[in-house]
Amino acid sequence: MQFSTKEDIEAPIDFVFSRVTDFTGFERSALRRGADVKRLDNLSKPGIGSGWEVSFSYRGKPRTVEAKVTAFDAPDGFTITALSGGIDGVCTVDLVALSRQRTRLTINVTLSAHTMAARLLLQTLKVARGSITKKFNQRVTDFAEQSEDRYRRSV
Repeated sequence: MQFSTKEDIEAPIDFVFSRVTDFTGFERSALRRGADVKRLDNLSKPGIGSGWEVSFSYRGKPRTVEAKVTAFDAPDGFTITALSGGIDGVCTVDLVALSRQRTRLTINVTLSAHTMAARLLLQTLKVARGSITKKFNQRVTDFAEQSEDRYRRSV
């Protein structure tokens, strides 16, 4: 199962890269949404090896995801690999400078199942694919708008 979206952001690539690698900010956001986040590394800045264990409830069941940065190419993007039960996930964030003040953000998320229970869970996600895609796209759009606002305020 795959989700993908693109957004053009009115900000330089270095600024956008600093925003998409603000892992501490994303940790706080997950905590506000009710997840428990445990940092698995002690790196002082984002990079390969940054990792998290995130616990949350989905469809009434407790879930735990272990995620790790497996590729990091500043300022062009990074890849996070996640494991949860029988589901593997790969999230790739790519940045392309369209001009000095404009950056294209592309996010691809791929999920694959390795157990029967995981396949059933992915099947339920496929049924709700339309609403999940809509929420995913909206969150990325909101992130892009917030990034543009922060850049305007910082200039």
